[in-house]
Amino acid sequence: MIKVNNLNFGYSKHQPLFKNMSFQLSAGHIYGLLGKNGAGKSSLLKNLAGLVYAKSGTLDVFGFDPSSRQPAMLEQICFIPEEFYLPAIKIDAYLKANAPFYKNFNHDYFTDLMKEFDIPVSQKLTNMSYGQKKKVIIAFGLATQAKLIIMDEPTNGLDIPSKTQFRKIMASALTDDRCIVISTHQVRDLDNLIDTVIILDENNIALQASIEEITEKLTFKKVKEMDPSIIYAEPSLSGFHAVMPNYHQEDSKLDMELLFNAILTEKTKFKPYFN
Repeated sequence: MIKVNNLNFGYSKHQPLFKNMSFQLSAGHIYGLLGKNGAGKSSLLKNLAGLVYAKSGTLDVFGFDPSSRQPAMLEQICFIPEEFYLPAIKIDAYLKANAPFYKNFNHDYFTDLMKEFDIPVSQKLTNMSYGQKKKVIIAFGLATQAKLIIMDEPTNGLDIPSKTQFRKIMASALTDDRCIVISTHQVRDLDNLIDTVIILDENNIALQASIEEITEKLTFKKVKEMDPSIIYAEPSLSGFHAVMPNYHQEDSKLDMELLFNAILTEKTKFKPYFN
């Protein structure tokens, strides 16, 4: 569905952001894109959407080069940025102006999502809080029925109940022919939602693996004392939160934040476990 090969990109010749980055994304998955501030999460999403252009390498999105910005590709991509502007109009006017760009836009689905988010469709956009506006563009993005949904920090500005609503809606939005990529620095917001983790670090991808593969190869547990089998650990009130090889095929819940810190701190130690 999406193929990136030897991507080189940067805003400055002397400070490349990505070096020879290659990866593939498939339909039927929700990918969680993680990385420190400045690692290039937003820039990678913009490359996929054709909003910025690679220095070299190739990007293939549905058979198109995204930098060409062809209408046949754009109607299959919905990019929901972290920072956005909504005009001083009512929601129905916003739909009238923007929905026609997506031939499969589902107005009934949009209405259902607005009800789920508890936002009156008659409300004027300028009278909304930032969190309410964020819900509107999320609902719009999903209602486009686009095959690639790109979300940059979608939970920023959402309160705790709204984050729960978001996770519920996103879980039901995934279809076999749709790919969803969510970038966030709020790692715990993606718990129980994504099925594949992508971690950016040092100009490239430090890890791309499914939750199933991660929990098959690693175990996450609380231990009282350190021992040589522990790859990475963080102190807790009564011991350590540890990441260890899953020698005994134990079932454990992925601790996303612990994994993220572990990969960035001990990247070379994890390489033998993942291709």
